[in-house]
Amino acid sequence: MNKQFWQGKRVFITGCTGLLGSWLTDALLDMGADVVGLVRDHVPQSNLVRSGMMDQISVVHGHLCDYNLLERTLAEYEVEVVFHLAAQTIVTIANRAPLSTFETNIRGTYMLLEAARRNPTICGMVIASSEKAYGEQPSMPYHEATALQGRHPYDVSKSCADLISQCYAYSYGLPVIITRFANLYGGGDLNWNRILPGTIRSVLLGERPIIRSDGTFKRDFVYVKDAVRGYLMAAEQVVRPELHGQAFNFGMGHSETALDIVKTIIRVSDHPELEPIILNEVRNEVQDQFMNSEKASRLLGWEPQYTLENGLAETMTWYREFLNLEPRGSVIK
Repeated sequence: MNKQFWQGKRVFITGCTGLLGSWLTDALLDMGADVVGLVRDHVPQSNLVRSGMMDQISVVHGHLCDYNLLERTLAEYEVEVVFHLAAQTIVTIANRAPLSTFETNIRGTYMLLEAARRNPTICGMVIASSEKAYGEQPSMPYHEATALQGRHPYDVSKSCADLISQCYAYSYGLPVIITRFANLYGGGDLNWNRILPGTIRSVLLGERPIIRSDGTFKRDFVYVKDAVRGYLMAAEQVVRPELHGQAFNFGMGHSETALDIVKTIIRVSDHPELEPIILNEVRNEVQDQFMNSEKASRLLGWEPQYTLENGLAETMTWYREFLNLEPRGSVIK
């Protein structure tokens, strides 16, 4: 990463209070960037608030679908780089309430792209897509040339936002790079119905963790610090015209079953005797997902630096402190 590139750079982040947004904000502040964050709801437990970073950035309160607010913000703060991370990210919520997911994930994306298109100070945008944009495929791993064919509400919302972002790059010359990350994890994720934060909280409290699926679903996981590096490296390269409209996969290149992930967390906890509760109630989710990240390695120089075990060690330490539990000498054995 190029610290000099970010010194004094005016950066706008949507979704700055989320898992990725808070860690990205921290990294940008550390490198001297001037950060503006869009905040819809005040979440006192979010990492951005608890760490005090909220007091170090310019906060714009409002909704992603408020076009006038977006256009005013980009203009008045003379924003140069945009990181679009805001989204409704919970698959179960998307299945239950698809309209709010479509509104935020699709409409919010094209509102921001249009506002950026009209602002002459914008020199780069990084748009958060997802491995979910690929939908169900006959073979793994996903490659960037794989068709985007989401079928269920959340997957469709990411497919659409991804394609719309490419449209603005190719039709209007907007300097956009699209990131398709595997499942992110790390300290600060307070969506407890996700498998990693939910399982970690349960085992730290000595409770049996819950697996919503039958345990056989496979996912690729990336630690949040590796994700931050990927976003910064993509933004630093967005000045290259040949990368405009390009999508990049970021993943470990292999998948783990839900049951294996949960057993790993249990094994390294203070309660190795715990047995998970398997509900087998998941519907409208892709069975197996993992990605090939060779393109990100070749063109951006990105490689994951954390193994799953090392990432889980840091993550469990974060949640132990968050839950005010007594520290252990070592987490991973």
